[in-house]
Amino acid sequence: MTKSSEEPAAKAAGRGANVRPGWSGYALIMAACAVVGLGLDQLTKWWVESTMVLGQVTDVLPPVLRWHYILNPGAAFSIGTDYTWVFTLNMVAVSGFLLYLMLKVRSLTWAIALGLVLGGALGNLTDRLFRAPSFGQGHVVDFIALPNFAIFNIADSCVVCGVVLICLLTLRGIGMDGQLTASDAPEDTPATGTEDTKNDEGNR
Repeated sequence: MTKSSEEPAAKAAGRGANVRPGWSGYALIMAACAVVGLGLDQLTKWWVESTMVLGQVTDVLPPVLRWHYILNPGAAFSIGTDYTWVFTLNMVAVSGFLLYLMLKVRSLTWAIALGLVLGGALGNLTDRLFRAPSFGQGHVVDFIALPNFAIFNIADSCVVCGVVLICLLTLRGIGMDGQLTASDAPEDTPATGTEDTKNDEGNR
């Protein structure tokens, strides 16, 4: 193989090494994170309902961590217990928006973060839709209890972790395409122009 034929091959290999997954690849990563979050949430809730009675408290790592099985018709700290349907509609809207973002994400970290939020939203939405007392007004199973804090579940944990990760990415100026935003991108300095000027002065 001649040198001239080796150069195009080397350039092609270099381009192949830098290829990033298309939108479908990141969408699959986001979907996988959502499925894992949803699956863990529903599995742990099934375990709680199968092994505990409503209101039961079990020490796990006292006094830091306990299982406390409750049914929550409202939000955190039992806020809005008379407006369960509002939370259901909100979760539907959030889930729909996240599915839309799935088509736009081009960053592995963003895909993981959005996937966690989507999995958590779908986990609690499943409770709202299919648990008693009625469709769309179901009560969410909560069981993780920490001192002086609201009782929550795996879905809530996924949402919080995802939102924290999104905040960190936003603070660092990383967009959903994985690139720095214009305001955070470093400015190019005309270093070569300065050197050329110095060389011209020396030649004079």
